[in-house]
Amino acid sequence: MHPSGQVTYLVDRNINYTNVCTINCQFCSFYRPPGHDETYTQTYEQISERIVELEAIGGSRILMQGGVNPELPMSWYTDLLRHLRTHHPSIDLDCFSPIEIEGLAEVCGMSTLDVLTALKEAGMHGLPGGGAEMLVDDVRKDVSPKKGAPANWLRVMGEAQSLGLTTSATNVIGFGEDNSARIEHMRRIRALQDDSLEHHSTGFTSFIAWPVQLEVNSFGRRNRGQNKHVLGAGSTEYLRHVAISRLFLDNVEHIQASWPTMGLAIAQMALLGGADDAGSTMMEENVVSASGTSKLDASEIELQSAIVRAGFTPVRRNSDYDHLETEQVVPNRVDLAAPPPAITS
Repeated sequence: MHPSGQVTYLVDRNINYTNVCTINCQFCSFYRPPGHDETYTQTYEQISERIVELEAIGGSRILMQGGVNPELPMSWYTDLLRHLRTHHPSIDLDCFSPIEIEGLAEVCGMSTLDVLTALKEAGMHGLPGGGAEMLVDDVRKDVSPKKGAPANWLRVMGEAQSLGLTTSATNVIGFGEDNSARIEHMRRIRALQDDSLEHHSTGFTSFIAWPVQLEVNSFGRRNRGQNKHVLGAGSTEYLRHVAISRLFLDNVEHIQASWPTMGLAIAQMALLGGADDAGSTMMEENVVSASGTSKLDASEIELQSAIVRAGFTPVRRNSDYDHLETEQVVPNRVDLAAPPPAITS
C-alpha cells in the first residue's frame, strides 16, 4: 500500500478538558466520578494557552477528549469550539470520542447526529477514534458495562463520516479475549468502512491498536492472580496484531504504530510489520499515563530518528494525512549509510 518508503508522523497535542465521567470503565485510571475531590474542567482560556504552546512548535492538530460530564451543557462545547476556531484558525480540532457524543446527546435530549452536526458547524474538524476498545459485545460488557454497545460506537462513527468529519478507528487488546474476538473487531471496522466509502466517499483515515494497560486500574486489580497469563499483550503479540490488521483491513489506508504504550523500539518494529505511520508527538497525555505508562511524549527529533533508524523517510502530516513541509532534523537513511567525507589537507 505504501511502497515509497515514507513514514508519516503528526505534531500535535492531547488535551483532556475534563476528567469527570460517569461511565466507570474498569481499565481507566484517569476518570473521576462527579463530586470527587480530584475532578476538574479546564476553562476556555486554559485550553487556548495549551494550543498556543503547540503553535509555537509548528503543530497542526489537537486531539481533545475528556469524560462524560453531565454538568456541561451543549452550549459549553459549541462555544468552546467557536472560541478555539476564532483564536487558532490553523489548528485542526479533533474532539470528543463517540462515547462523549452519546453522553452529550443524552444530557441535551438530542440525537447523536444532531449533536455532531452542531459541533461541526461550531468548528469541529474530526472525531477521535477513542472508546472502541473491543467491538465485541461480551468483552465490552465485562470491562465497561456502562459504555454503549459496539453498535452505538459504529453508528456514531458512521454518522460522523456522513458529515465529512475526519475519523480514525482504534482497538485495545488484552482483556482476555481470544483471537476470534480480535478479528471480529476488525471485521466490524472493515464493514463500516466499506459502507462509508460507498455512500459518503469518506471513512476511517487509519487504524490504531495497543494493549490494555493494567498497572493501576480496577480491571488489573480485579484480575490480579486470576488467569493472569491471558491478560494484557506483550510486544510479540502486539506486533502480530499489527501485521494481521494490515492484511485484514485492506480498505483502511493507514496503520499507526503505538509508541506511547509499546515504546519507540517496538514501534520501529511495527513499521517493518505493516504500520506506515509513527503517530504523534502528543506533547501532553493523561489518560494512558494514568494507567502506569511513564514516558508519553516524544519530540519531533525523536520520532524522526526512530523512523530513520527503522530504514524509512519521515514525513510530517496533518490530521487528514496530507503531507506537510518537513524540516529534516535527522539525517535521512542515505546520509546515515554514506561513507565519511574525505579528509583533505
